[in-house]
Amino acid sequence: MKKTAVLPFRVVDRVKFIVERQLVKGAGFQLLVVGIFIGLISLVGGLLVVPQGGDFDDPGSAVWWAFLRLTDPGYLGDDVGTWQRFVSTLLTISGYVVFMGTLVAILTRWLIAKMADLERGLTPVTLKKHVVVLGWTSQTLPLLSELLGSSGRMRRFLEKHDTHRLNLVVLSEEASAEQVHELRNEPGIGRRARQIILRSGSAIQPEALHRVACLDAAAVIVPSAVYEAGSLITSDVETVKALLSIAAQARQYQAPLPFVVAEIQDIRKLPVVERAYPGPIEVVAGNATISRLMVQNVLHPGLSEVYNELLTAGEDNEIYVRGGESMAGLSLGELASERPGVIILGLLRRREQGWDVQLAAPSATRIDAEDRVVMMARDYSETDADPKAPVLPEIGRGEAKRSVRAHKLEGRRILLLGWNRRVPSLMAEFSSYGPGQPVLDIVSVVPISEREHALNRYATGKLLEDYSHIEADYMVEDELRRINPASYDTIILLSSDRLASGEEADARTMVGYLQLEDILAAAPQRPQLIMELSDPDNRHLLYDHQSEMLISPMILSHILAQVALRRELRMVLDELFTVGGAEIRFQEPGDYPLPASADFHVLEKILAVEGEVALGVFRAAADARGRHLVMNPPRRQYLELQPGDRLVVLCQT
Repeated sequence: MKKTAVLPFRVVDRVKFIVERQLVKGAGFQLLVVGIFIGLISLVGGLLVVPQGGDFDDPGSAVWWAFLRLTDPGYLGDDVGTWQRFVSTLLTISGYVVFMGTLVAILTRWLIAKMADLERGLTPVTLKKHVVVLGWTSQTLPLLSELLGSSGRMRRFLEKHDTHRLNLVVLSEEASAEQVHELRNEPGIGRRARQIILRSGSAIQPEALHRVACLDAAAVIVPSAVYEAGSLITSDVETVKALLSIAAQARQYQAPLPFVVAEIQDIRKLPVVERAYPGPIEVVAGNATISRLMVQNVLHPGLSEVYNELLTAGEDNEIYVRGGESMAGLSLGELASERPGVIILGLLRRREQGWDVQLAAPSATRIDAEDRVVMMARDYSETDADPKAPVLPEIGRGEAKRSVRAHKLEGRRILLLGWNRRVPSLMAEFSSYGPGQPVLDIVSVVPISEREHALNRYATGKLLEDYSHIEADYMVEDELRRINPASYDTIILLSSDRLASGEEADARTMVGYLQLEDILAAAPQRPQLIMELSDPDNRHLLYDHQSEMLISPMILSHILAQVALRRELRMVLDELFTVGGAEIRFQEPGDYPLPASADFHVLEKILAVEGEVALGVFRAAADARGRHLVMNPPRRQYLELQPGDRLVVLCQT
């Protein structure tokens, strides 16, 4: 058996190894090593001058003399004799290197490391009744802006939780000064960034959830993250893991479960999410929500302005849900007459499990204390009673007449430019409208086999009866021209989720849109254009665009924020933007017996006869801001309808 030669270790190597192992243990051990070196140098220096006698009564005095010269060069001028001065000079130089240089370097590095740890946000917060956002995504900044800007709704939320100040805690993979800078530059946040606390960690780490004090929060919001295509970890997997961790911590500490608003991408995961979290939870299906809005927009061209107003922050109208305690005993008609700046959309009535949504309800319906009243107003304060406000004549609305939706999708040719994880959900939403389905052509550089695999995984069988794949790059003008986009009724440009950032995805979408505009300029008939963007900062880049723009993160962040403040709002939005039930649609003025000169209050009375709710007017000509929509105008403002104008109506289908 052959023996392997083993090289002997040198003593110096062994000493170096021992010193190294001590130094890597941290600042405390480093200071200990430096202290030992200082003691050894002082001992050697003192022993070197002991034979000289003189001022040294014993070796201890000589060592103390050496230590003073090592730590303070000011003693150098007190020495006498050549040898003593020589040793003193060596000690002083060693003091500069060891005592001042090394010691200061260790303390400085330790202080910098401590500051970096503090900046990373690794310390658990000691807050209660705060709002936690688990994840830093494209939706986080508009979500925080929504929460900080919802003054009236936020005030009611804080009163409900018996607290006076809003504190927001955001869990990010790596909290940094760059994110703080983004917060301060975000419109709607600015100086209020000091109300936002950043903490580092992942939502799938139990210690990170403890770091943001999830169990003590008034609400926990879990927006979806974006993962690369083909990744085994998806945003829904991370959401479920976070919910399991919160539930496990609550069991461990025997604490009540906080209210959670979670976004999932795949609506089929809804039973899994509800099983993972036994506490109060509202689930927002991100892909399904955007798909619903897109299909509604195809059915009613121009509707994007309606939900961009209702589902994004700003000075325009929003949907509010108010408790019925202060309105109990009033009818919906009496309530509407006392709130001149508000449109009463209906109410929520409690049932055994959940709520019964009754939009466009008869005006004679009495409000119970347990009901929730659904309103549309420009500001939360307008939903409160104002004794100084003029009382309007009461309008009598009867039972809503359910209208049959015409098959506007039947035979409609739709061109889908791009591919993302939302396409299967979009196709499922098209098919949910029953018979009379559209013809869908999907153009993307993604291989057809990969697309078909995603569709087959989403549902068994075809999601639509008539669709086809085209493998092409719509960024290449010749390939786009061969598709002949002018021959379609509707063109939808999807934002890609395969690029590194929302800015890159939007850059591709906007370049494709401009190229499409160039091709359609000479077309005799222009199709409807719907463009989806991923980055809210890009919404102002395209001036005078002729497409309908849908900014997914802004809409989803608004829904998440408002549902966190008023959880019943999710059911209202589901009712409004899904097939069947209440629906916002455009109607021709000629379908109603409108007088030649009518104000908005007259319009309300005429539509109430049909059991419908008047919401506003969609102008054929855009105003100075490029907007067509006028929602909730003053009751006594004359409409002055022009040819091509349409009425915005809430009705039952």
